[in-house]
Amino acid sequence: MTVLYQEYFGLKEPPFSIAPDPRYLFMSEQHREALAHLTFGIASDGGFILLTGDVGTGKTTVSRCLLDQISPDTHIAFVLNPRLSVEELLAVVCDELGIAYPEGNASNKIFIDRINDFLLAASAKGHKTVLIIEEAQNLSPDVLEQVRLLTNLETNQSKLLQIILLGQPELRDMLSSQLEQRITARFHLGPLSKKDVEDYVSHRLTIGGVDRQLFPASLMPILYQQSNGVPRLINLICDRSLLGAYVQGKDRVDKATLKKAAQEVFGREKEGNSRLKIAAWTAALLFLLVAVTAIAKFSYQSFSQPEPLPVREVQEKTQQGLPVVLQWPPEQSLGQSEVMAYQALFKLWGSSYKVVEKNAACRQAASEGIQCLEGLIDMKRLIELNRPSVLKLFDDKGNSFYALLKSVQGQRITLFLAGRDLLVDAKEIEKKWLGEYTLLWKVPSSWKGDIRPGETGRHLQWLAQLMAKKTGNNRFALKGTYDEEMVKEIKKFQLEEGLMPDGIVGVHTVIHLQSRHGDGEPLLSKVSEGS
Repeated sequence: MTVLYQEYFGLKEPPFSIAPDPRYLFMSEQHREALAHLTFGIASDGGFILLTGDVGTGKTTVSRCLLDQISPDTHIAFVLNPRLSVEELLAVVCDELGIAYPEGNASNKIFIDRINDFLLAASAKGHKTVLIIEEAQNLSPDVLEQVRLLTNLETNQSKLLQIILLGQPELRDMLSSQLEQRITARFHLGPLSKKDVEDYVSHRLTIGGVDRQLFPASLMPILYQQSNGVPRLINLICDRSLLGAYVQGKDRVDKATLKKAAQEVFGREKEGNSRLKIAAWTAALLFLLVAVTAIAKFSYQSFSQPEPLPVREVQEKTQQGLPVVLQWPPEQSLGQSEVMAYQALFKLWGSSYKVVEKNAACRQAASEGIQCLEGLIDMKRLIELNRPSVLKLFDDKGNSFYALLKSVQGQRITLFLAGRDLLVDAKEIEKKWLGEYTLLWKVPSSWKGDIRPGETGRHLQWLAQLMAKKTGNNRFALKGTYDEEMVKEIKKFQLEEGLMPDGIVGVHTVIHLQSRHGDGEPLLSKVSEGS
């Protein structure tokens, strides 16, 4: 539908995508000030730069705009998901900067020594190194302290590492006095003002390729009230409004359409008792019902019983990488990409994805004894989970589309995209991917959640049997308690797999155990059972 309303309104690209495209950054007075603070901080010699704001206020977009302006000699490391242990954080920093370290290393000293060597070499060449941590309010106290200690890496003349913390307002309350003293620039982004909202909408439409008024000025107070001036909510409401106007055959958005769009975004009517008049919406709703029914029928017929998917082997043309550009074919609707990716994923699990409604994949999986695991992750950790995963990607225009991460051989990844398999370099994927993924994993029988040392009960039976298989010792199969002996084996396994060796059997530990000792779950790459 996005492509259809683009064409209808004469747009070159979706103007209200929530992808953090620097071209769409609306420079309100506070955004200009935020960017100026960050630019000043980057020009200084190391330390911390702090940018806070509520969800959707534009922190990530401002940071991406900053990156467009800094020297190409600057090395950048991103931490997108900071819910990490100290060891995991240091490993991510090394991975992002291309720093080698011993496989399975759990020594902080080795990580820090390698990082220090890299920073010294970069500094000797006159290069800066910047670490950007998003959603930094999720950092644990010990990880936050390690982040502070990283700024101790220095020469006699200057700090070697600049750290940008992006986070929600509570991040400011988490910072210790020692860390506070090292902040060289800070800014808090608030919502847009009433006046800014109108300019913001106009700016995004202009970048999208339309200079006429699709949202009359009279609607701006309503849009401000519904969104509270939060850019991400403005984008969602405006996107739904344009879709509604298109479905109704209108040349611009009206008040009723805007309010209806806000209702759909929030899942409820925000203005309490105000109700839309039935007579005014009857024709539009009938039209919408017919359109949705037709589209659903088309989607079901097109996708519910797909032909066997052809596998196209793409030969490697150079030693350096594969010349594959990740782009959704322009002749196909972007709306098909998510369904096609989930169809391919469910097929790997021996099931057929039933296209009923949007976001139905996880509900269907649960009904089949499978669970979704989704969120943000870096490529290294995702590959370590060793499960085919649906990735949300973005093209050069900020359009989102979906692909299935199907298999992995070293740095060569097989992606299922638009009905065919492509062999792609991992680095090419990372250019188009912000870390959003969904994978499926098999739920053990009687699974109740994390298993902690000392637990007893029948729900441990699957773990006891799996441990017997892992160790070759049938004595484990008779255990009804997660005792010290089993905990010791699990900690050893976690350490081997690069997981936090805490002895807690959580989802990630279960997935790693199933990869080594499971019974036929789809994997990205085959692994030996080992010990």
